[in-house]
Amino acid sequence: MARILFFFETDCPACRLAAPYVSRLAAALDGRGVVEGISQDPEEPTAAFVAATGATFAVRWDPEFHLSRKYDPQFVPAFYLLDDDDRILRHSFGFSKADLNDLAAQMGAAPVASPDDGNPAAKPGCSSRHRELGTPEPAVYVKPVTRASKIQIEANSWEYCMNRFGDPLPVVPPTVERVALMIGDRDPLDLIAEVPPNYAAATVEKIAANAVMAGCEPAIMRVLLPLVRAVCDERFNVHGVQATTHFAAPLVVVNGPIRHELGFASDSNVFSNVARANSTLGRALQLILINLGGAKPGEIDMSALGNPGKFSFVIAENEEESPWEPFVSENAITLFACDSPHGFSEHTARTAPTLLRAFCPVLATVWSPRVCGWPEAMVVISPEHAKTLARDGFSKAQVRDWLWANTGVPISDYDGDGGEGTQLAHTYERIEIRGVPCYRKFNDPSQIRIVVSGGTAGKFSAVLGSWATGERGSQVVTYRL
Repeated sequence: MARILFFFETDCPACRLAAPYVSRLAAALDGRGVVEGISQDPEEPTAAFVAATGATFAVRWDPEFHLSRKYDPQFVPAFYLLDDDDRILRHSFGFSKADLNDLAAQMGAAPVASPDDGNPAAKPGCSSRHRELGTPEPAVYVKPVTRASKIQIEANSWEYCMNRFGDPLPVVPPTVERVALMIGDRDPLDLIAEVPPNYAAATVEKIAANAVMAGCEPAIMRVLLPLVRAVCDERFNVHGVQATTHFAAPLVVVNGPIRHELGFASDSNVFSNVARANSTLGRALQLILINLGGAKPGEIDMSALGNPGKFSFVIAENEEESPWEPFVSENAITLFACDSPHGFSEHTARTAPTLLRAFCPVLATVWSPRVCGWPEAMVVISPEHAKTLARDGFSKAQVRDWLWANTGVPISDYDGDGGEGTQLAHTYERIEIRGVPCYRKFNDPSQIRIVVSGGTAGKFSAVLGSWATGERGSQVVTYRL
């Protein structure tokens, strides 16, 4: 009889999400096969997992990882369909409604997952426990929200904190007094979010400790707390952003009067080390992603080349110098998972079409020069360029639409060499740009977002390309403050 093995960890959110669907699948098989859950954790947390998720399928635990080593899943949840001779017919990793329904169909059962049941269509999993034998004992399924631990340091506190809690830059030791000042009158145990991929509890107190280490002023907590909520929003998928081999880092764009109230820079050197608010907010977020999320470079964060934005990646829109409406017309933060700025110069164009032609080749290289359709981009237009465009009668929407209509990759570049993007060329939309047959780079104008930022002297703008997008990737999220 065919068997389905469901490998899980008791503290993996994607595994918890999958368990009720697996129970439905087990009930739907009705003699056509059996479902067996394989827990990678000890008996006590496994029992708690079963009770909390209402699992009705058979469960056993794999104390010495014999089964885990045999099948070697890289991530959990992991699903293996085996035939009568225990040969693998199919396997999948992570939570995916589509994969679960395909598995049910292959077993002759009805779909077990509905697209409108309130749960996401997909969610990345966690690294399989048998591949992390050097990690501490796994946490129990239900993790209580507790106060931050206190330690007594006799050695150099700056060196200790840098080595224990920081990145390669020094950090400010988060003393009890400094953290209390950062917390203010807030409840230190207030749970703001659980930070992937470790899904550790980000309480006000723990966020404040990282803010101290980053050198923040207490007022920055007004932005940092909602920023932590935003970065943990399932739509943003910081789990994937943290673990990808791509360049991506969370870019934060700040809008509204709070830019001036807290001292965010929006003019010259906006991507640089120009303002304490920009630098420390971005650094606090990155320390939280490391210390609570666990995404340390070389361990979970496996980016091939990285991104300097992983030290800090915060800009504000220069609303005062923009001729158009702001990206968000109130106090807000927007998150976009992207690579570093691709800057370019255009100092002689006097009309909008001439100027915008300089943007198109840069936009065409987003993700990879011959990949079309799904990538997205953030276009950061300098005030001088924005004013040239506005003087020629272009609104922000018209700029976006012009870039969408005129950004493509020449079909002649797809010469059968098998390079990335060429395999999907048959799915791309054919257009003509200035008499040249092309594939359209972006499926829809909404995939291009425009922000006005930077100094008023110098006609330079930049394009920032996305990581994976859509439901299985990272979506742009905006949180009002």
